[in-house]
Amino acid sequence: MNSAFIGTDLRQRLDEQGLTTLVVAGLTTDHCVSTTVRMAGNFGFETLLVGDACATFTKTGVQGEVFSAELIHQTALASLHQEFATVVSTAAAIALAEARSPSGAIVNPD
Repeated sequence: MNSAFIGTDLRQRLDEQGLTTLVVAGLTTDHCVSTTVRMAGNFGFETLLVGDACATFTKTGVQGEVFSAELIHQTALASLHQEFATVVSTAAAIALAEARSPSGAIVNPD
């Protein structure tokens, strides 16, 4: 599957917990991460994409040109930022989690 929402009960679990903010990281920025983030945004979640906690791979274009993994990664982030998510750094995501949790700990819904 190319999204954390497809073939899972993720949305139901998030809704049951009353969670409205998601923090997303993973592989691959331009594929699975992008699809998950786009769906989360369309579902109305406040979505933070941790850009430095994602990565992708070098791609070969349809005419044989080679696009570096970094170029693919950065353009995927640019496509998602301020439309489906807010791209943040790991440090910013941790600071935000600490600010939102009274104990300063990152809360795990399980």
